[in-house]
Order: sequence, then C-alpha cells, then structure tokens
Amino acid sequence: MTRRLAALAIAEPARLRLRLRGVVQGVGFRPFAYGLAKQMSLVGFVRNDADGVVVEIEGARANEFLAALEAGLPPLARLDAADVEALAPRGDQSFAILESQSGQTRARIPPDAAVCPACLDDLFNPASRFHLYPFVNCTHCGPRFTVARQLPYDRARTSMAAFPTCAACAADYRDAGNRRFHAETIACPDCGPRLSRGMAEIVGALRAGKIVALKGIGGYHLMCDAGNETSILELRRRKKRDAKPFAIMVANEASIGLFAEASAAERALLRHPAHPIVVMDSLRKLPEALAPRLGRIGVMLPYAPVHHLLFHEAAAGKRDASSEFAIVATSANPGGEPLITDDAEALAKLAGIADLIVTHDREIVTRADDSVMGVIDGAPSFIRRARGFVPEPADLGADGPVVLACGGHLKATITVTRGREAFVCQHIGDLSDAATFRFYEESARHLLFLLDVKPEAVACDLHPDYLSTRYAEATGLPLLRVQHHAAHIAAIGAEHQISGPLLGVALDGHGMGDDGEAWGGELMRLDGARFSRLGHLAPLALLGGDRAAREPWRMGLAALNAIGRLDEAKTLWRHLPEVSMVANHLRGARIVPQTTSMGRLFDAAAALLGICLRQDFEGQAAMELEALVRAPRALEDGYVIADGVLDFSPLLACLVTERPSPTTGADLFHGTLIEGLVNWIGSVARAGELVALGGGCMMNRILAEGLARGLRQGGFVPLLARAFPPNDGGLSLGQAAMARALLI
Repeated sequence: MTRRLAALAIAEPARLRLRLRGVVQGVGFRPFAYGLAKQMSLVGFVRNDADGVVVEIEGARANEFLAALEAGLPPLARLDAADVEALAPRGDQSFAILESQSGQTRARIPPDAAVCPACLDDLFNPASRFHLYPFVNCTHCGPRFTVARQLPYDRARTSMAAFPTCAACAADYRDAGNRRFHAETIACPDCGPRLSRGMAEIVGALRAGKIVALKGIGGYHLMCDAGNETSILELRRRKKRDAKPFAIMVANEASIGLFAEASAAERALLRHPAHPIVVMDSLRKLPEALAPRLGRIGVMLPYAPVHHLLFHEAAAGKRDASSEFAIVATSANPGGEPLITDDAEALAKLAGIADLIVTHDREIVTRADDSVMGVIDGAPSFIRRARGFVPEPADLGADGPVVLACGGHLKATITVTRGREAFVCQHIGDLSDAATFRFYEESARHLLFLLDVKPEAVACDLHPDYLSTRYAEATGLPLLRVQHHAAHIAAIGAEHQISGPLLGVALDGHGMGDDGEAWGGELMRLDGARFSRLGHLAPLALLGGDRAAREPWRMGLAALNAIGRLDEAKTLWRHLPEVSMVANHLRGARIVPQTTSMGRLFDAAAALLGICLRQDFEGQAAMELEALVRAPRALEDGYVIADGVLDFSPLLACLVTERPSPTTGADLFHGTLIEGLVNWIGSVARAGELVALGGGCMMNRILAEGLARGLRQGGFVPLLARAFPPNDGGLSLGQAAMARALLI
C-alpha cells in the first residue's frame, strides 16, 4: 500500500483527511470506519466518493486511526492506497456517515461473495426474521458486481433499488452496531426479492430425476441429481453437450470426501469467498457421464443462500452433516450462447431443457459464470475467471494511458486500463455465436461506463477474421495489433509486474504469427511492445484448417506424414472413410498450411494412441490424454533440438511403431514433452532467469508442474499465471500491457 503524509507538524488534537482507495465500497468499510472512530473517541465523517472512501477524523488519537484501520479491515475489504492530509481542527461533536459523492469515478465495485457464516446462522435460526430467506446477506457477503449499475456503490445504483426497505431492515441499516449497518443489498421476506418456487418442490423435482433451471446470482444454473445417470444423460441430450464435463455442487466441506480427493490447497480454494468450482481428482463414485474419460471433477460449495436451502431440504432439515446428495450445476447457456440472466429469455429458451424453471424478481445487471480453478504447482490457477473475482484489477505497477484491449476469439475477455490498474472483464466465451458477440459488446460498454474512462487506444489480435479484431477496428481509435503468443507472455509479465525483458514460452492451440502462419509452440523474448521469436516447435500440416482442431485424426495424419509413414493411416483408422481422401490430398498438394501448435501436437498423439479422434469440446483430446498419465517418463532420444526448433518426431514415431497402451503412451508423451521443453528453454535462458509459462496448455497440470519443476532444477525461475487464466481468457491483459508499453 502507498501512503503520502503531508510534511506538516500536526498539533494535537489533529484533524486528518484520509483518501482511501482499493476494495472499499460495498464491503462494510464505512460502518467499520464509523465503529472504529467511535471506539477511539474521534469525530468527523466517512463517505463514499468517486475515488473510493474519504474519512476525516479529529481527536487525540487521530494519528493512530489509519494503522488501526489497516489492522482490522472487514473480510472483503482491501486497502491499496491511502493519501493523508493534515487539516485545521473543526470541532465536530460526533462522527457521521455522509451521503456519497458522485463524479468521475476511480472507485471499484467489489466482486460477489458467498454467503457468510453469520448470515447462514440467520438463515437457519427459527428466531431470526431471515429464517429460510433465500436472499439473506450483509456487509460481508452477497451480490455486488452482478447487481451494480454504476458507482458510487449505493442501493439506489443497484437492482435492489426496486425493493424499498421495510421498517426492520431500515433500522438495521441505520444501526451502527448491526452487521447490516449500511448494507446496500439488505432485504428480508417482508421487503426483498422472492423466489418463484418453494424448496420442497425444487428438491422433489431433482429427486424425481427432473432437470431444474434455477436463477442464481450471476445467471441461471441447469441442475439435476448428480447421482442419477439417466438425468445426466438427458441433460446432455437436451443441452447438446455430449462430453464436456459437468461440475457438481455438494452440501458442505464434509461431503467433498465422498466424491473427490481434495488436497489441503484445493479445500482452501473451495472456501475462498468466491466459492469457485475447483477441479480435483475424482473418486469415481458418481456416474461416468459426469466427466467422461476424465480422472478429475469440478466441485463447488453452495455460495448463495438458495443453494444451502436446497441441501437443507434434501437433508430433511439436518445442518452441517455430510450428504451423498450432490447436484450437477452447469451454466444455462443453450447452444453455446451466453449465460441466461433474463426471466423472459429463460422461459423461452430453457423450456425445452428444464422440467422446472425457478426464477426470482431481483434483476441480474451483469451476468457472470461460475469461476473455475485448480491447484497447479502448489498454488491456485484459473481456468475461467468470472463470478467472485471480477472486477478485481491487476496492478500494473505504474500509471499509464487508458487502453481498451479486445482479446481473442475463444474464451474472449476485454481489458480496460485506468491509472496503474487493468480491469479484465468476466469470461465471455466463443465469439462465433451472435448472442455471445452481443454480450461481448455489452461487456465493453458496461466496463467503460463503470470505470468512467475513455480509451486513448485499442489493442487487438493479429488475426483479421476474429470478431474481436473487427470490433477494435470499428472503434476508430488508434490501433495496435498484438501477436497472440507475445500477448500470452505479456499477460504473465503484467500480472507479476515484470517491467523489463522477459523470456517466455507460449503453448496453446492456435494463434496467428507475424508471418501469417499458425503458431502455438513459441519460445520468445519480450521487451515492452516488442518481441523476438527465439524458437518454435517443428511444424505439422494443418489439414482442414479449423477442422483439424475438431478432428484430431487429421493431426494424427499430419504426424504420420512428418515421419514418412503416411501409408499406415489406412491401418490405424480404417473405420474413417475420409482418411484416404485427405491422405491423397496431402500427397498431391504442393502447399499445405503448417502449424507449430502444442495443442495440435497433443491432438496428434491422442489420435495415434486411439484415445480421441473427434472432439466434442475444445481441449477434449488433450484432457483425455492427461487423464491417462500415471508415471511420466521420457523416451530416450525422443526429441531433437536444432536451430531453435524443437522436434518431437522421434516420439511420434515411437507411438506408431511400438503401439503402446494408451496409459503407457500418455506417460511417454508427457514425460518426453517436459524433458524436451526444459532443455529447449534452457538452451537460450540465462542462469537464474525468469521464464513465463503461458498458453492454454499450461492448464494441463502434469505438463505445467513438470515444466516448472524441471526449470527450477535447471536454475531458472518459472512464472505461471495465477490471478488470470493462462489461456485466451488472459489474452486481453497481455494486449493491454503491450499497448501501454508502446504508448508510454
């Protein structure tokens, strides 16, 4: 935290003005400051303003106030900066919470937070007026970002403005000794939102094998009984989601061990105020249809009061006991569209999927999917960053121009910089869908409005056909086109506040290189807005363009071609009639597009091992290959490094010649990849150098941990993405960082 204190001799009793910035609105900061001032016998005031919070304090202990404030912040608050100014005493008689001041804002809306233990006690206390009320919250928990329309954060600027407080809630709001003192979303059964159906009906439907659409905090969930294979398969059929894994929600932490093997770090992540989905090793006690051919499962704890009420009803009123009742809880986004938040849209689009639609009358202002995380190399790592973490910014370490960065095409996000901060929006999705692109445009407008800034420049990907690129071009702002993999490395540099040159490797599925070719396995040195390509993976033929990413057998065919064994394709995949035609085309073509993609190399290996020939979702082949790993080991002479090119042809040839079992093949593939990458990076890295590890392949735990471990053993310092996803969800942050480096 930075702090500037005026160089004045302060006489006692002093009056100080504190301008506080950080997560200080909507988290109980003002009531906390009020209570602390009263406790220290100080007079003055506290109020929200456009920058954060202003406190003026006067009294004998005024100089102790800031330290006491920092020591006892409310659970969701964070203090990033405090400017302190000495004033002449005014002789106030009391301390007050004043009306908020508006204006050009530099304040933040805090993320949504899971219901706190104190509110859970109210929820299940028959003597409480919040007993069994599915919208109970206080200053320490509940919706924030998803209900806020603008700053400063006050009830009138949220969707709770539609619910005037009753006398009891108004009294709590004014009571300085109450946990709901100035809780902007306070509500109770007499004055707040209402659920359209009762718990008994909802749980009864789930128990009967029905599919339920339930409106939550950031959007609708589609739910079914996670122990009912028939229900799961029906949900897959109706949602047209053949294989992509579903996450489950369990009653409480005691229930996790019934379904998954959670490490201490994974349990701690589950308890984070965001309550994200956490991917962990499955005990395989639930139907295989939940996560077909995968050894891991996404688990989350209840985060909204309504979720706790579901499990309370299912347990016949028992609280805190472990329960074998688990619920599939997946985003309600039919056909790849954005998460549904609107009630009318839910009734229209979910009627063919859900047997029961449960809504409520509190508007969701901003949609936000559940965040998805895992623990990699001993620390949290994002797969999808959304509810509970957005709109927390990255600290870029220094002030700079306002930049709008438009991200990529898949897992799209938008970043807006303001001062020294970069705000990355929630996960948006695949921009191929028209509704998702509308959500993308809506998210850009909303983020710029909330931050109250006007961009000076816009950054985008090199690929001319990405809708994010076309959106950037249409702004009319000065435009910087950023190479995809340089942006991946820059995102990690931005997160870790690396300002100088940075060595990095970007391993992903696809990104356009500055030569117009498809890159994806790149070794680079980045310096501000410039990069140099030090090396890449040996290229493979990209047969069918984008189809190659959906049909791994095409990359298997490319691998056979690379090792001079194309004729063996008919034997390997005799049941695929297209193979002969594509192989003949490959033989006769004079020019075939090439790719250096690590993602496509995974696809090739999965096809050669017969693990996955067609993909239902992005990354399926690689995930199924990873799930088979038991003890990674490197194949002797399984790769070649020459002139900066890392060639795994010997490994691919072994998979064809030896025909190992899928498990043995997965072990050999991962072990050889790790050893080859470590030696490749080490061939250009300086002793003790930082090495950024970016790209979607860094979500593969075996690969990421093996690579990080090998680099440490070689005397290097690996940097992994922690606060933002290593995949394209973090791409816009890297674009923003590179654009600012060019403009400063």
